[in-house]
Amino acid sequence: MTLKTAACLMIQGAGSNVGKSVLVAGLCRHFANQGLAVAPFKPQNMSNNAAVTDDGGEIGRAQALQARAARLPASVHMNPVLLKPENETGSQIILQGKRYGSMRAREYGSHKAALLPHVLDSFHHLCAQADLVIVEGAGSPAEINLRAGDIANMGFASAVDVPVIMVGDIDRGGVIAALAGTDLVLSPEDKKLIKGFIINKFRGDTNLFSEGMTAIESFTGWAGIGILPYFDAARFLPAEDILDIDSKTAKAVTNANKGLKIAVPMLRRIANFDDLDPLAAEPDVEIALIKPGAPIPADCQLVLLPGSKATIADLRFLRDQGWDIDIIAHYRRGGHILGLCGGYQMLGKTISDPYGIEGAAETVNGLGLLEIETSLDHSKTLRQTNAVVMGRDIPVRGYEIHMGVSTGPGRDRPFLSIDGRGEGAISPDGRVIGSYCHGLFTSNEFRRHYLGGLGVISDRLDYDAQIDAVLDQLASHMADHLDLSALGKIAGI
Repeated sequence: MTLKTAACLMIQGAGSNVGKSVLVAGLCRHFANQGLAVAPFKPQNMSNNAAVTDDGGEIGRAQALQARAARLPASVHMNPVLLKPENETGSQIILQGKRYGSMRAREYGSHKAALLPHVLDSFHHLCAQADLVIVEGAGSPAEINLRAGDIANMGFASAVDVPVIMVGDIDRGGVIAALAGTDLVLSPEDKKLIKGFIINKFRGDTNLFSEGMTAIESFTGWAGIGILPYFDAARFLPAEDILDIDSKTAKAVTNANKGLKIAVPMLRRIANFDDLDPLAAEPDVEIALIKPGAPIPADCQLVLLPGSKATIADLRFLRDQGWDIDIIAHYRRGGHILGLCGGYQMLGKTISDPYGIEGAAETVNGLGLLEIETSLDHSKTLRQTNAVVMGRDIPVRGYEIHMGVSTGPGRDRPFLSIDGRGEGAISPDGRVIGSYCHGLFTSNEFRRHYLGGLGVISDRLDYDAQIDAVLDQLASHMADHLDLSALGKIAGI
């Protein structure tokens, strides 16, 4: 491949969750601050936490954050293959922003080679417009059982001859073995692509690991780019995984008399949970993630039903935990309930799947708290949304990403107004709200209005400004501890 014109660098990991996504975001912001046109790229991602792009498709939310770090509009080309798990063995395939189909894992494994031309097309599209493209791998290239047909790690790197930097997470232990072992199991051709390594999430005096750096260099022949101390402020960045929200919720409520506890049932196919990030950042809000088998606490003021990639299956899961009983009891005690996307559909009277999109063709009863019925069909709504709260001049900016249409008398009491049309539904007493609009809590004015209605004064958090400030701090942190000049030379700057 000789089409690429931009400098390129690929960040891979010696294991999953070594911090690749955050590192790429930091590199994007650093090099953008140097005046370069930088673009992030991830050939294949697996996540139900998606973002709607400016060019009308969907990508992994981590790539949307990286685009923001690079000060670029998010594009479908930044994540051409997105796998959205629908069950234990299969996923919906999003190709260059659009639904491509659903496949079981074994079927997808034999189909990856057919997707590579689309991946390369998106990559070269970015290269034609950027000075530097920073690529993020997925999982680890040490999983050599997945090397045949690989489009996520070394398969992609070898296809475009991009230099690779390997990242090891020292916080979990065994980092020397992880990096040296990765080098050991790779083929000679793949080894040649790795030019350096980074030690991530170090706690304490980095000088104590100088002998470890020397050992890794000796075992692998890679250049040590540096040791990056643990960046605690990363917890303020949008979470890529629902479990990351846990790290955001370990805080004391500033004023116990004004604190708001929000219970969020952890559905098996929870999707687009970025709605929780701005709430978790509020000092007087506590997010209680309710794990399977645990009851919804009676002292919560709000139950937030999140989105789901498999609404009917997750509604059954919700009932299996007894959460339906807890939610009805919460409502009878005078509590508030907010359902977003799939959670909105669950609050209605029925959900119908006449075409068997999520499984068997069937109609199931919902929780019955909103007077709506939902029917799933093959069409998919995918758009960015500018709205106002119905009856009030309070702006809301968000996005919609869902299958299904909701109708019924509850729609006569809409929650939002979009271009003069009502969206969502509100119960007659105003305590149950449903909406297809994700991301609405990122809007400072709306978040303050909504929390104020629940007795919380929210006047200290500017969410968007906080995200950009943390990205700048991350870039400075990396520049202080890593040899980014050497990294730029490896990329070809």
